[in-house]
Amino acid sequence: MNAPPLCRFCRAPLSRTFLDLGDQPLANSYLTAEQLAAGDEPMFPLHTRVCDRCFLVQADHGVPAEAIFDAGYAYFSSFSPGWVEHARRYAEAMIERFDLGPESLVVEVASNDGYLLKHFLAKDIPVLGIEPTANTAEAARAIGVRTDVVFFNADTGRKLAARGDQADLMAANNVLAHVPELNAFVGGFGHVLKPQGVLTFEFPHLLNLIQLVQFDTIYHEHYSYLSLLAVEQVLGAHGLRVFDVEQLPTHGGSLRLFCCHQAAGHEETDALRAARAAEADAGLNRPETYDGFAARVDAVCESFRTFLQAAKDDGKAVAAYGAAAKGNTFLNHCGVTSDDIVEVYDANPAKQDRYLPGSHVPIRAPDAVKATRPDYVVMLPWNLKDEITRQLAFIREWGGRFVVASPETRVLD
Repeated sequence: MNAPPLCRFCRAPLSRTFLDLGDQPLANSYLTAEQLAAGDEPMFPLHTRVCDRCFLVQADHGVPAEAIFDAGYAYFSSFSPGWVEHARRYAEAMIERFDLGPESLVVEVASNDGYLLKHFLAKDIPVLGIEPTANTAEAARAIGVRTDVVFFNADTGRKLAARGDQADLMAANNVLAHVPELNAFVGGFGHVLKPQGVLTFEFPHLLNLIQLVQFDTIYHEHYSYLSLLAVEQVLGAHGLRVFDVEQLPTHGGSLRLFCCHQAAGHEETDALRAARAAEADAGLNRPETYDGFAARVDAVCESFRTFLQAAKDDGKAVAAYGAAAKGNTFLNHCGVTSDDIVEVYDANPAKQDRYLPGSHVPIRAPDAVKATRPDYVVMLPWNLKDEITRQLAFIREWGGRFVVASPETRVLD
């Protein structure tokens, strides 16, 4: 009998399943017509477990990060206007709160195409991006954002500090969940952060994933599913601490943590104490809280399959918007194919004229919706519901209706 896998952080044996999604394709590996015809799409186990010691929820697969975040990685942050606006507001708030200026340095880890750092650059604040995917880094450099193409870890942090890149502000937004070597990654920040510097993390909150059955945020890119409880333990092991927290609406409900060196002078806030209490009240510090999630996921999928069958019986065409990773987890776990959804629309040219992994639904530019005129448009990135309904409001001209499928399938009026 094989020994259980070990926790990515504390190395305790992982014996408790959170959700087993079986074999899944990589969620951002969009297929060309040639790859689809070849029929050799790779699939990998996607089994998530919870550590009974530190309560870190994590995927136990062994897919290396290099296989996921390769040179053809298709996610460009700037294709979401709402996300760019979120980044602009973040930059303005950080500049004001921490009095950043031309003598400061802002470093972002997982800087993608420069969507965030460009807002600091526009205020004459020096920036540095750390980004492992070459194609997005090249897009950042094209707009003047200094970017190193490298995976961030303790060794990277030491090298940055040695060459004089030490930060007044570090941002690591929506990346902490993406790293397989959690301790090596977090171990890099202390080297780069100035003694009184501030580090912010943003990540989807595990509490919302559980309460709102957001299982579609589980895919191979996300090695960890994060609570304040677990993250505080990880940071503490590397000489860092949290001193403030903000609740964000992004990604279905996220936390923004404000962190610093253990010895820094930043005082803990009431907001941080309240967030800790909310997680304790929800039982995130008790192993049994994590049991029974699979049954709730099955109910969500059954609701969506019932909707699709009813639409098919009525002769209605169903399309989708947003070739998002979360949508791929959702469609594949529900067993959806191109027989159920005729096409999916996405503004990212890198995805257009390809096919969704697993379900093989064709991806089209948003203008294609006017030719197809579907009766229903399922919004796969449900966290962008308001943005999508504004962009595609014209589907109502032919009686088209929007659909959300989480935490249950609803046709919007």
